[in-house]
Amino acid sequence: MPFNLPRVTQALLFANIAGFLLQALLGDGRLAALMLWPLGGDVYNPAGMAPAFLPWQLLSYGFLHGGFGHLAFNMLALVMFGAPLEHTWGERRYLAFYLVCVAGAGLCQLLVGSWAVANGAGPYPTIGASGGVFGLLLAYGMLFPNQRVMLLFPPIPMKARTLVIVYGLFELGLGLTGLQPGVAHFAHLGGMLFGWLLIRYWRGQPPFGGPGRKPRMRIVR
Repeated sequence: MPFNLPRVTQALLFANIAGFLLQALLGDGRLAALMLWPLGGDVYNPAGMAPAFLPWQLLSYGFLHGGFGHLAFNMLALVMFGAPLEHTWGERRYLAFYLVCVAGAGLCQLLVGSWAVANGAGPYPTIGASGGVFGLLLAYGMLFPNQRVMLLFPPIPMKARTLVIVYGLFELGLGLTGLQPGVAHFAHLGGMLFGWLLIRYWRGQPPFGGPGRKPRMRIVR
């Protein structure tokens, strides 16, 4: 097993690499139906250049990437944050969490993209594992809040909890201001949101339960 990764993290790593290789071999055009497209894109685009939204795109888009740098950054984060979470939660719960974050991020991006198309913008696809990765980052910060991590750019050490807050505010600011177009900032935030909701559900915390409900997951602080 490379890098001694747990099985699900290793499988997700290989699946994303396989998706990237398929893009290189077949071209993005032949994989367009696996990308996440907004609702109404095929209606508002009379030339028919954009495929329609299809339900499986809420997961399949997360295994395609926009370039080697995009893939490398996401896979590094997957290994850094995903492996310790898999060791803590176990394989099935970890996989369920990751896929919920990918689908939740896709749902948020679907709403934002569909709203943009309805207001005259051209349809564009969304790809990348970033929504799932941001969900893992959120979970890591909640389970290991005092664990020190190192940023890559710039190389500044900080607590995991602080890193989550910084990235969350950064993505929110870029999403609202539009200073970094072409990046699905609301998908990143959606992955964090759905990850947070699922952890609260497992813990039996509002809005999913009251004080009398027992937590359904092991909490590591």
